[in-house]
Amino acid sequence: MGAVRQYVFPTVRIVIWAVIAAALVALALKGAELDPPDALEPTGEITESVIPVEKGSVTNAVTVPASVVTDPPVEIKATADGVVAEIQVDDAKVDKDVRVLWIKSEEPVEPVVEVDEKTGEETVTEQEPKVTWTSILTPAAGTVDVTVLKDQAVTVGETIGTVDPGTLSVSGTLTADQQYRLVGAKGTAEVTLKGGPAPFTCTGLTIGEAPAGAGTAGGEGEMAEAPEAATGAVLCAIPPKVKAFSGLGAEIEITNGNAKDVVVVPISAVLGTSQTGKVWTVAKESAEPKQRDVTLGLTDGLQVEITKGLKAGEKILEFTPIDDGTEGGVDCGDMSAYDQASMEGDMETIQAFEEECFG
Repeated sequence: MGAVRQYVFPTVRIVIWAVIAAALVALALKGAELDPPDALEPTGEITESVIPVEKGSVTNAVTVPASVVTDPPVEIKATADGVVAEIQVDDAKVDKDVRVLWIKSEEPVEPVVEVDEKTGEETVTEQEPKVTWTSILTPAAGTVDVTVLKDQAVTVGETIGTVDPGTLSVSGTLTADQQYRLVGAKGTAEVTLKGGPAPFTCTGLTIGEAPAGAGTAGGEGEMAEAPEAATGAVLCAIPPKVKAFSGLGAEIEITNGNAKDVVVVPISAVLGTSQTGKVWTVAKESAEPKQRDVTLGLTDGLQVEITKGLKAGEKILEFTPIDDGTEGGVDCGDMSAYDQASMEGDMETIQAFEEECFG
């Protein structure tokens, strides 16, 4: 046993280490297999999303960030030339069409001339001027503040006082998109006061141009993207029974139409958002999309009503194609192709250029 340990085991150990060393040398000289497998070829393809046209309901409701404002005083203007003869109401709260003051107007009258037949002597008799009394009434209910004095001369159109109505309104600004959606809106709107009472209906809704210096329109907390410029303004009267304070934040929700069981498509499928637009119809899966003009109706910001040009059941692209300057198979930026078609008499290409590029 001692001979085995002394001679056999050390010999086996040496043989094993020799085999390992030979394997490492062979691996180092041959190197790793670096040849790549067969190149992968793409098997997928990008397809445009096609959706069916369906019927649905659309409620055109626009929510506008706003604030409570004090209604400005209404001017009282003179309607005649003359002097202030009597002030009947000042610094008092009155109703509409209450007499504020009298204006006295005097119109000269030609003198009477008499001639003596015997002597020819003329006698001139002066006449009293013609006096006209004009009553000035309050144009609105509120507190009257007269800004002229008794016996002061005034002229037609001159401001002789104001009436402070003591009422409040809700005022907000509109973007161009909101203005289009509110064309023809009138009557009432739903108002929510921040930290105030339950939503209520305001009256006398008016929509007009944005006041000078209105800046931009956008809600609180909007960041990252710059808000759109304000192009319009909306004003709505707060009922007297509603408790509010000037400066309070508010929201005005204006509903301008509701349509049921009408043809609707996603906004993403239409080029244009008001009055007229374009969609791309797909007759068959393998067919090229064709552009079609449509007439637009109400929109809720997510989908839009199609009033003319499209029927339920037809198929369209879910997203409008990216405009790369090539329409109808021609590149409007490559006029050399048009010149070549003209020289060769290619009427199909010429017609495509004229329709898609020249108008």
